[in-house]
Amino acid sequence: MKGLYCKPGDQGDVKFILEDTNIPTNIGSHEVKVQVKSCALSPVDFKLYEDLKLEKEHVPVGREIAGVVLQVGPKVTFFQPDDEVVGILPLDAEQSGLCSVVVTDEYNLVQKPEKVSWFEAAAVIKDGLRAYTALHTLARMAAGQTVLVLDGAGPFGLLAIQLAHYHGVKVLATALSPEDQKFLEELRPSVARVIRVWDAKEDLVDSCLEETGGLGVDIIIDSGVRLYEEEPEAQRHCPHKHDLLTLLSVGGHWVTTEQHLQLDPPDSHILFLKAASLSFLNDEVWTTSRAKQGRYLHILKDVMDKLCTGTFRPQLEDPVPLYEATVSMEMVQRKQARKRIAVKL
Repeated sequence: MKGLYCKPGDQGDVKFILEDTNIPTNIGSHEVKVQVKSCALSPVDFKLYEDLKLEKEHVPVGREIAGVVLQVGPKVTFFQPDDEVVGILPLDAEQSGLCSVVVTDEYNLVQKPEKVSWFEAAAVIKDGLRAYTALHTLARMAAGQTVLVLDGAGPFGLLAIQLAHYHGVKVLATALSPEDQKFLEELRPSVARVIRVWDAKEDLVDSCLEETGGLGVDIIIDSGVRLYEEEPEAQRHCPHKHDLLTLLSVGGHWVTTEQHLQLDPPDSHILFLKAASLSFLNDEVWTTSRAKQGRYLHILKDVMDKLCTGTFRPQLEDPVPLYEATVSMEMVQRKQARKRIAVKL
């Protein structure tokens, strides 16, 4: 069987290749063998592999999987053969999720509802986990608050908006293009305000303060931050860190995806004066540490329940066949895909 792997180059380039791999014959006491029906594609964070000392010559690609249980280990209690499951393979997994059969620990999987398609389950599980981690675990979201979601039309931003609406939170969102603006304005329940960051005439800080009566937003979920005035063209739609500090309310929570964020003493002083907090969003922490394993599985199950009931309504590309996975993954790695892509096996 074939699996998708990537090999980092010396010049920072990445090569994705389909390689033949063997089906594991032995499974551990708490492991399950799964026939993969669909696998979603997400960018590979090579720096994270390096930090965790998990560097390999060929890194497996595709970790969000949905499939059918073929065989279970003697001590497995969660699943039986023929159960439909969905989950995220850990960072140290040896197999690519694009292999037709994978073996993984039972604690990495949850049951997939019958009404949910293989394709949707695999495509939503990671972004749903990120939305839960940002809004519930880090920001402690509560009804009546106001949240600003940057790049609200992206796969993660859209689920964050829908989860916030479900809990009675007022949502403001930024649009990176006229197409994103049209999409966000047509969402139901509706977004309180769509802020056109692609339009130089519209100011993010003024729009948020106007919408909140000058009090600022309770929660910010960013999708990248400009640290300096002069930044690459790719970050032209990202807000400056000072703007986000300005529009944060007293006691507010800023959840950032910018792992290299630097706060100078004046920035920290602003946070102190507002009694506000800053959290870093790293959803991989759930699988790299088993400290809160029960909560992690509860979140995955809740994501599937919300997908089943229609609370989560993702924007997805059409499923791609395995032979197109290499080209699709190159687009995903370069962050050129605006919708989540999943491979049909």
